Amino acid sequence: MTRFGYTLMTEQSGPTELVRHAIAAEERGFDFAVCSDHFSPWLTSQGHAPHAATVLGAVAYATADIDLYSYVTCPTMRYHPAVVAQQAATLQILAEGRFTLGLGSGENLNEHIVTGAGWPNARRRQAMLSEAIKIIRELLMGETVDHDGEYFQVDQARLWDLPDIPVALAVAMSGDEGVDRFAAATDHLIAVQPDRDLVQSWHAARRAAGLAEGGRVIGQLPVSWDPDRDTAIQRAHRQFRWFGGGWSVNAELPTPTAFAAATRFVQPRDVADAIACGPDLSAIVNAVGAYRDAGFTDIALIQIGGDTQEAFLKEAAEPLLAALRDAAA
Repeated sequence: MTRFGYTLMTEQSGPTELVRHAIAAEERGFDFAVCSDHFSPWLTSQGHAPHAATVLGAVAYATADIDLYSYVTCPTMRYHPAVVAQQAATLQILAEGRFTLGLGSGENLNEHIVTGAGWPNARRRQAMLSEAIKIIRELLMGETVDHDGEYFQVDQARLWDLPDIPVALAVAMSGDEGVDRFAAATDHLIAVQPDRDLVQSWHAARRAAGLAEGGRVIGQLPVSWDPDRDTAIQRAHRQFRWFGGGWSVNAELPTPTAFAAATRFVQPRDVADAIACGPDLSAIVNAVGAYRDAGFTDIALIQIGGDTQEAFLKEAAEPLLAALRDAAA
């Protein structure tokens, strides 16, 4: 069954608003909510970046049924993996089993400005993530961890509050190297493009490792719903033109100023070609269909614009969810 989610985009709303939006998303019938975990917005026009784990803790306590994902947390530079394990265990207790820890290798924008340690290349970032996942897994299993690795040291660490329902791990992957490294270490796949070959490779790698079928494939896409299409296009261009660079580029740019410079020649029509904009719900359904057809089980929508969330949730969410579920059926 395909499930449909709502994105708590920390780059475009403050913490109080995000909790309120999560409550409304649950009321409107979304199956799950994903929460971005960044230190900085992509563009200054977005204007926010609250702490994701704090927001998710409040959301977990304020909601009852909606599943929650971090999307995604980088456990290698800004956060030590032992701290990520502690956050995840606490969130799972507050969520009463509804939380999944989404992990990834991070972006320059959100990591280097915190640690000041420079930005590793992609291969090194994946190696760091692999080591971090091992530490997180052991801590979430209740083990006392002594670890002296290439990137991390942990001395006699133990989590003192463990949830009754274990925390599942989802890991962002974009190619064969990531699948080879992480398929056996993760419960679920996160992918940024509707890549059917990637999804099939991930399932095949899990089968080869003797793992049970049933892992979820989680994706996300932006939309700019608005009663007026021109308004929707202008808003998407102002706040989301960075999205078209692709993650191989987005992971490397260091500041919102760099994202603004890299996208200065992107035109509103370019954004409108890539993102469903305006009141036509069928355009959003068609865009989601590419992910569903590629084998994604969980598809989250990003409604662009922090000041549009209440209108989107009140006016568009329920008919859109009905149309998405009809199409999936």
